[in-house]
Amino acid sequence: MKKTDQSICQSCGMPLHKIADFGTYEDGSLHADYCHFCYKDGRFTDSDITMEEKIAKNIAMAVNMGMPEKDAVQLANSIIPKLKRWRS
Repeated sequence: MKKTDQSICQSCGMPLHKIADFGTYEDGSLHADYCHFCYKDGRFTDSDITMEEKIAKNIAMAVNMGMPEKDAVQLANSIIPKLKRWRS
């Protein structure tokens, strides 16, 4: 697994700094592209979610953590559509 200081989850945009941040394949090995919240045991934890729902979920989470809603909306809409999982 290749990790850089600039690694982010390719589903939600979460920074991937520590080994514990990474998702896992079915065999327990680490997945370099996704966080443990989005990808576990070889599957997306939210496999039925749409990109729009993921954006709304991230906005709500960021606001709950103290980010102003305007900033959360801008951040989610500028990052999530560019991530590997959501590019079509």
